[in-house]
Amino acid sequence: MGSCIICGTDVEGDGRICRSHQEDVVFDFRGNSPDQLVANRFYRGVVDGYADFGVFVDLAPGVTGLLHRSELDVRLESLEWEPGDDVFVQVTGVRDNGNIDLAWSIRQADREFRGELVHDGDSEWLPTDQADETEATDTAVETEPVEATSETEQTETAPTETEPTETADEPEPTETASEPETTETASEPETESAVEAAAEPADSVTASDERVTVASLGDRVDETVRLEGEVVSVRQTGGPTIFELRDETGVVDAAAFVEPGVRAYPDVVVGDAIRLDGEVERRRGDLQVETEALAVLAGDDADAVETRLAEALTAEARPEGLQPLAGDEAVAGLGEGLLDAAEAIRRAVLESRPIVVRHPATADGYVAGAALERAVLPLIDDAHEQSDAAYHYFTRRPTDEPVYGMDAATNDATRMLQDRDRHDEKLPLFVLVGIGSTTESADGLDLLSVYDVEAVVVDAAVADAETRAQVDTLVSPTLESVDADLSTGALVSSLASAVNDAVRSDLVHLPAVSYWAETPDRYVTLARDAGYDRERIAELREAVALEAYYQSYQDKRELIDDLLFDDGGDLAAHVSAQFREKLETERETASANLVTESVDGVEFAVLDTDAYTHRYDFPPTPLLLDDLHRHHANGDAAATVGIGTDELYVRSTGDLSVRSVASRTAEIAPEADVSTAGRREGKISFLAGERDAVEDAVVAAIADAF
Repeated sequence: MGSCIICGTDVEGDGRICRSHQEDVVFDFRGNSPDQLVANRFYRGVVDGYADFGVFVDLAPGVTGLLHRSELDVRLESLEWEPGDDVFVQVTGVRDNGNIDLAWSIRQADREFRGELVHDGDSEWLPTDQADETEATDTAVETEPVEATSETEQTETAPTETEPTETADEPEPTETASEPETTETASEPETESAVEAAAEPADSVTASDERVTVASLGDRVDETVRLEGEVVSVRQTGGPTIFELRDETGVVDAAAFVEPGVRAYPDVVVGDAIRLDGEVERRRGDLQVETEALAVLAGDDADAVETRLAEALTAEARPEGLQPLAGDEAVAGLGEGLLDAAEAIRRAVLESRPIVVRHPATADGYVAGAALERAVLPLIDDAHEQSDAAYHYFTRRPTDEPVYGMDAATNDATRMLQDRDRHDEKLPLFVLVGIGSTTESADGLDLLSVYDVEAVVVDAAVADAETRAQVDTLVSPTLESVDADLSTGALVSSLASAVNDAVRSDLVHLPAVSYWAETPDRYVTLARDAGYDRERIAELREAVALEAYYQSYQDKRELIDDLLFDDGGDLAAHVSAQFREKLETERETASANLVTESVDGVEFAVLDTDAYTHRYDFPPTPLLLDDLHRHHANGDAAATVGIGTDELYVRSTGDLSVRSVASRTAEIAPEADVSTAGRREGKISFLAGERDAVEDAVVAAIADAF
């Protein structure tokens, strides 16, 4: 029976990885048949070539899979892989005809996996276990240091004690090779010496006693330097242990090697203040320090590190001030709250804490989320040396629900705990825009609070008093100051400019995109001055709305970026044309089946959304009801109601409170279990069996309100 190379648990047969860690290891496939591959594992491959529909990747001679363009996290045209490049992919399945389906791997370096194994179809082993025993015997006693045999082992080899002579306390380096040592050599205390070397205090290494900063490492490649900072993450690979170190100027990876797959400095944990000496190198364009010695600091030395980091955070995190886009006075009135939110976001970047942005899957929600993304990603790139840091430290998760409910919160809690336990990541900062400000989100926010997770809520709608006490930072108008024409996209665009003023010019057209009707003149003028006329703004809005609907749980980062920031006009115009065609088709059907009613002189337009809409195709019911009420409510209708199996939406031209309507409906139809499911979207839920009673009660409740 084998044992897992990561956690050490027993594995059936000769396997070397347990079920729970299958996706933490990268495999080097040595088999000869697709049937020998294991689904959901990550494999190293070589780019074979491109086609219009994807990339062909060789996993072994004669074993080639297709990475379809739909599986990529970037556009196929922007992929920088060249034929012959080593890449990492996930095998999602092997078809009956032998075709191999592949998926994108965000991890594109050995160090980003916690281990490495060779798989020949029948068995699996560590790369260092495949040696020819005779050849190992010939090389085991050599003392000349040689270049490591794989990229993951290109750190300095730990010194090995060779003979118990008078100079045994100054061991000679031994040769690193893929072959294992002979039985006789393995009995020597090599591992003990390596561990002793790993525990060596940093002061004993021949390096400058002068501390350097992470920001200066680009000018110190091939030099041995001394760094001091905080450990923000630890990753174990099949070769070295990777410590991510943060000082007051940035973050860098430091690789420490004892032996393949063995944790170096096991007592060092996230949050420790450390001193590290090592040589600066570049690996695939990223800076990395090859650790020669590392020591955990205590007392005054640790206090000095913490003080430097705290002072740097204070100096860098708080923006100098807020300059609302278009000089919006409603936004200016929320200035202190917006500065608090901006400081929390900037602090998370500087602390190497992941940021998770939640927003509705609507045009307004996507504009708000994209504005923050545009501001934060450059800050992450500046703070981290890894080229893919933006994918690790910033996540945008749209939701098709109008509130931050238990479904979204459970998903978020599950992911953050997995990242904490499997990858030693810090718990993230959650930024909820356009959701999370009302009592319907209370349960979701409570779940996050159990783990003492920091949450920032930004919403243009008036927040409930209970929510204000639930989150760390909440930016929302009060009833006294509410500006009815303020959208969340407009509010968050000004927040984004405070987070990163360097991207302000990229954001000026976004507020206008976030409005469906009655866009404030100040934002129309701002967009026009930036080269976006009303027609162009409408195209962007419609294109984002259409893409927001499809794959609503995906951020579609590159696609949204192309639409809002980098599109020359063709993409938005093309998608907008699809939007209009689909909406007009649905509008014609719905308009023909609107039922007009009059109660106490109040006109209503009622639509049976189960019978006269395509509920599982575009447009979504809320967007369709908005359009119907604006253009097809016979002009005189005070309200438009769309009612389905167990939920309905209310649209009104007056100042109508959906909570008041729901409360009155519950009084009239007490058996229907009526509740407000989303105040912002005018959504009310009820028991399906009481639908007829609820329809009559809602009409009566709206009539009472008018």
